[in-house]
Amino acid sequence: MQENFQQTLEQIFELIEEKKYALVRTELLQCNEADIGEILEEVDEELGAEKAVILFRLLPKDISAVVFSYISSDCQRDIVNGITVKEVQNVMEEMSFDDMIDVLEELPANVVDKILMRTDKETRKLINQFLNYPESSAGSLMTIDYIGLKKEMTVGKALSYIKVHGMDQETVYTCYVMDSQRHLEGIVSLRTLVVSDDEEEIEDLMHEDFISVNVMDDREDVAQLFQKYDYLALPVVDKENRLVGIITFDDIMDVIEEENTEDFERMAGVFDDSDKDYFNLSVGQHIKNRLPWLLLMSVSLMITGAILTRFEALLSQVISLVSYLPLLMGTGGNSGSQAATLIIRGMTVGDVELKDAGKVLWKEIRISFIIGLVLSALNFAKILFLDGQPVLIALTVCSALLSVVMFAKVLGGMLPMAAKKLGIDPALMATPLISSITDMVSALLYFILASLILGL
Repeated sequence: MQENFQQTLEQIFELIEEKKYALVRTELLQCNEADIGEILEEVDEELGAEKAVILFRLLPKDISAVVFSYISSDCQRDIVNGITVKEVQNVMEEMSFDDMIDVLEELPANVVDKILMRTDKETRKLINQFLNYPESSAGSLMTIDYIGLKKEMTVGKALSYIKVHGMDQETVYTCYVMDSQRHLEGIVSLRTLVVSDDEEEIEDLMHEDFISVNVMDDREDVAQLFQKYDYLALPVVDKENRLVGIITFDDIMDVIEEENTEDFERMAGVFDDSDKDYFNLSVGQHIKNRLPWLLLMSVSLMITGAILTRFEALLSQVISLVSYLPLLMGTGGNSGSQAATLIIRGMTVGDVELKDAGKVLWKEIRISFIIGLVLSALNFAKILFLDGQPVLIALTVCSALLSVVMFAKVLGGMLPMAAKKLGIDPALMATPLISSITDMVSALLYFILASLILGL
């Protein structure tokens, strides 16, 4: 499939160079909307925004709206800048409501104002309401395209209603039952309607033990509900339990991807609040994203260096101690990162909560003690028999190794939970910070134990 797409892309590039746009249109319409979006992005990047705009204008209005929702915000901006406000409005009218809101959030304010001026009062009010929801809230993700039913309806009337209005909705698999004031009273599945008698009333079939989310709920919490219950859609209500929209699985998948990317970057010590990819970020932005942690780690290394200087006399008397310092620091950093990664993932998917701090502490103590003993025993034999070091040196190194592993794993398990308690992203407590702290503690513990065991 990828080879076919690449061949189509190359053929379209050749046709564009030859200015055979009728053939370009034919080739484009043989692709699905997602692939057309990718082709537009490639043309925008390689041949410029002008060519991308030409290709976009070749598409039928209904297809162009779907394609527009697939392309990146940068490509969207280039196309909007190259077409008229009327054309932008036509695209918006063909898009689903949630996709339209996503696009409007990315467009320049002056273009949004011009589009809103051309919409009716009710639609303009609704759009402004959605645009004012916080970006991290459930309200910013929802769509108003859903099937709403009345409990007094019969199954036959409900199915007739779905046949008329279903094509314009985001999903028809779950229908939402409301009263005259739009208070959400229950849900009923399309499967239930299809297999029920036409004369049965919706009130007798609907489930009242449904789960809903509030418009102001954090989208990460909403994502956890989708992951836990495997929902295709969730109703969104206001503080008075009035149905204002639904969130569908495809929208929440984008959130999960964004959150995973953000956690991955923060665990690697990169601060990046933008949604741009690697090549779209300038050198200056990359420096700004990466420099803070590196400066922090530089400070921690200075402290570690000060510890080494403090015990310089000890090192000069037993030079062999120096060769085992990387073993302690490396093992400590890896041990802490292991524990932190598991706890952060557990908190992300809801397996680990703040109330479990005591359980986590006790479990990490047991795990770290056993792992530390195994590593210490193996290294004791290696230092004694392969390296030919005295017993006291082997005992010093392995005692420090056990202590460092236990400290690092407990730190890796508890620090993300402490961050969550303080309202800080637990991902920030991952590899860079834990490794830096562990390096300092490893050196300090090592030299303290060496002084005690070796009597120096």
